[in-house]
This record gives sequence, structure tokens and C-alpha cells, in this order.
Amino acid sequence: MKILVTGGNGQLGRALQKYLVGHELLIFDLPEFDITDGETVEKHLVEFQPDLVFNAAAYTGVDGAESNKEDAFRVNAEGPKVLAKATAKKNIPLIHISTDYIFDGRKTEPYVEDDKPHPLSVYGQSKLDGENAVRQFNPHHFIVRTAWLYYVEGKNFPKTMISLANNAEVKVVSDQVGSPTYAPHLVLGLGKLIERGGFGTYHMAGTGQTSWFGLAKFLYEKMGFKTVIRPVKTSEFPRAAKRPPYSVLGTIRKPEILLPPWEDGVSEFVEHYSELSAKA
Repeated sequence: MKILVTGGNGQLGRALQKYLVGHELLIFDLPEFDITDGETVEKHLVEFQPDLVFNAAAYTGVDGAESNKEDAFRVNAEGPKVLAKATAKKNIPLIHISTDYIFDGRKTEPYVEDDKPHPLSVYGQSKLDGENAVRQFNPHHFIVRTAWLYYVEGKNFPKTMISLANNAEVKVVSDQVGSPTYAPHLVLGLGKLIERGGFGTYHMAGTGQTSWFGLAKFLYEKMGFKTVIRPVKTSEFPRAAKRPPYSVLGTIRKPEILLPPWEDGVSEFVEHYSELSAKA
């Protein structure tokens, strides 16, 4: 299958290039491919004639979105709308990646696909608007919500924690709980989805749940760091955007596509990160 990937330079885009096997990938990112530019999108669809379009492009700055609302909605809402219209016109299925931050975190059990969204932030609302645009304008869609995504490339929480490991003490939020997701595991799940088919909305995230503190503690143990990690409340780290206190993702899709436990993802991340560090 010929798959056109937008946002190819991001964490997920890079993982797709390495781990999505058996397909011909056409990788694009800014400035050559702006998903908000209808003419550019049409041109690339005509020129490359993909069998599937995979939208991994997004404005991911959760806090930055609060002060850059226009940019966030342009990329996360208008961009998917442009892609959905263009792909529907040519009868091309669209895979769109969304987020756990469309939920408000008031539940005490995993969110499933049918739960009602209620974003707490500009970022969350912009991603929800993007979902709705895809549903409205291209019936042949896969909307995949994931959470706490990280990879050995790009900026992410585990790499930030590693950069802080030389400190005597590191404070990490313990009252936000979610589903850490290792990008290669998500790619493997997406590969199964492509092969199986079945349009609609899916939740795909690392199985199980933990807090940011729990994630950092497990990471440090795997890395062999002796740094003291102290759990703190969200209120001790005021941020521009409000986060859902509980955003664990579950699924009611049958047959479900379950990713490995989040601990397995961290363990693989540590292994790959250590290999890259040894080569540097």
C-alpha cells in the first residue's frame, strides 16, 4: 500500500518510517507540505496518488496553545478539515491521530471511544475540532486517540527526565494519571488497523496506567539512576494549560487492538536510547 504521511519529522512520523513495514511510505513535513494549504494538499494527492493518507502533523505545544490559539486551531482543526475534504474527494481513506486531552479527567476508570469529550485546554479543544472535521468530511476515516507519546527521537518526557538525572533531586507530578505510549508500539498497532480495516474511532495507548511520577521512577530504575525523585501535586507546577487528572485510555472496539504494557515500552525505550548513546 502506498501511504502518504504528513508530519514526518515528528516523533510518530519518524517511528512510522522505521517500524511500519510492508508499505511504501511517502514522507512529508513543513515547509513542502502544509496541511492547511488546500492547493498543496490537492497537488500532492494528484502527483503521488496514495492509497491512504496518514496525518501525523499537529501543533503539540499544550501550554503554548493557550497563548497561540490561532496557530493551534489552524494546524489541529483546519488542517485535518482540509485533508479530510481533499481525501474524500478522491476516495482516499484518512488516518488521523488524536489525543487523550480531549477528555476532562473526571472519570476514575479508563476512557473508551464512546465517552463524551470535554477538553480543558485550547490544545484539547483544537484536537477535538480536528476529529469532528475528519468525521464530517471523510466517512472513510480512522481516528486514533493515543496518550503520553514518546520515542528515542524528538522532545518528550522521558528524555527530559534523563536530562535532569544529574540533579540531586527531581520533582515530578504524581496526581496526573495516564497511559504512556511508546511510539513503535503505536505504529505496530496502526499497522494492524490498516491491515484489518474498519473505519471509526479507536483508542490505542500503552496498556495499564501510571502517573508522571510513576513513569519517571520506573525510567530511572531501568536507567540505573540513583537520583531522588519526589512526588508533588500539579498545583506545585502551575502551567498555562489545565491537564486532565485522569486520562487513561481503554477500548470497547471489537476485536480490540491492544498495545503492550506501558512498562514494556519504557524498557524498550531505555534499550534503544542506550544503544544510540553508545554510538554517539
